[in-house]
Amino acid sequence: MSRINPRKELEGMIPYQVGESLEELKKRYGVAEFYKMSDNENPYGTSPLVKEAIQKYSSLVHLYPDGNSSLIVNALSEYHQQPVDRFVIGNGSDEVIRLIARAYINSGDEAVMADATFPRYQTNVLLEGGRAVTVPLKNGIHDLGAMQEAITESTKMVFVCNPNNPTGTITGKLELYKFIDSIPENILIIVDEAYAEYVTSIDYLETVQLIDKYPNLVVLRTFSKIYGLAGLRIGYGVMHPDIAAELKKAKDVFNVNHLAEMAAVAALSDQKFVSASAANNHSERDHLISELHSAGFAPLPSEANFLFVPLAKSQESIFEAFLKSGILVKMMSLPGFSLGMRVTIGQKEANEAFLRVINSFAIERVV
Repeated sequence: MSRINPRKELEGMIPYQVGESLEELKKRYGVAEFYKMSDNENPYGTSPLVKEAIQKYSSLVHLYPDGNSSLIVNALSEYHQQPVDRFVIGNGSDEVIRLIARAYINSGDEAVMADATFPRYQTNVLLEGGRAVTVPLKNGIHDLGAMQEAITESTKMVFVCNPNNPTGTITGKLELYKFIDSIPENILIIVDEAYAEYVTSIDYLETVQLIDKYPNLVVLRTFSKIYGLAGLRIGYGVMHPDIAAELKKAKDVFNVNHLAEMAAVAALSDQKFVSASAANNHSERDHLISELHSAGFAPLPSEANFLFVPLAKSQESIFEAFLKSGILVKMMSLPGFSLGMRVTIGQKEANEAFLRVINSFAIERVV
């Protein structure tokens, strides 16, 4: 049989690593239940209104969804005080990233981004034949000055994840504003605010309000994080209507399912749940950071619902200790950090279980 060659852009590309399922891990380690602290989900679940909406509209799953996602677009328009033609709804904000690359990246175009950030920016740029220009973080934070210097005549877009995944760090309000103002109008600026609702710092710039002034600005948001709809896959982008029109040409017709849309409408309406989740996260985040410092670790300053904790190579066995204790964190190696873990901030019980492992390990390893 002759070999059927894939596109050259796929050569050397590694699929996104999702890891083993919880059921597989339970069998392997003999653990009845795991605290899942690896994927930045909302440990408080989702709004009760979401469950009511799913139950109410489940009888309509035999019908195609609204290809325009009109109900959630109208709800978001009211929430953000932006015209309806500025919204593109996606199967998670991941899809909006893919649509941006599909609509705007030509072969040889460059996209500037941090070297340690959400990997789907780079993947989608490469898939379209573009080139990812990665810029090192500075003390775990986007180095916007170096990113600006990396822009060339071939640059088509720049990505800023704020707060950044996987570090949890933010760029300063004035610094980000000056950066956006400095980018030529023929270059797209994509600011990913997937974790914006968790931010407590006053030095944070929410950028939706800037779209009027900067028509090359695209802002990404998601319902997967604080709204607790990760399993339903729905997110969105806010942008100038001319950009939105191009992305809609590239998207699948029925890209967002009916239940996801109705769940998102319900979730958006329950801002009390959002506020409570953010407050609980803030309290537990401060507690975890304090305890980690006491144990000899140095987590990066996070404004998200997770922490990145750098580790020494000699501490690699900590991951096995977590698994044996029924705790799943995300092990990762980043530029500048040979080993580290990203841990989602859970409810108090999960966080205390996490700290018990950390503290026992710290006694052995950290002096």
